[in-house]
Amino acid sequence: MDLLIQKNNSYGNSATQPAKIFSKGNAVESISARIDDKLMRIANKGINENTLDTVDDLIGYLVLLKIAWSEKGITNSK
Repeated sequence: MDLLIQKNNSYGNSATQPAKIFSKGNAVESISARIDDKLMRIANKGINENTLDTVDDLIGYLVLLKIAWSEKGITNSK
């Protein structure tokens, strides 16, 4: 979790506050696109020693997605 926070901070909190230079999507849309990219890599390459970093990235983006949803007031109300 610390690495995730450190990486997000080094990018200027781009996960929850995207720069919107090329993409005009909000944080949830931007993170979702990154998740799609990671899932495509896994679909194409499989899960193996060469894609373990992709799995780690995917886990991180899923956590960031939950944070972005929370900042928009979307919560798990079960």
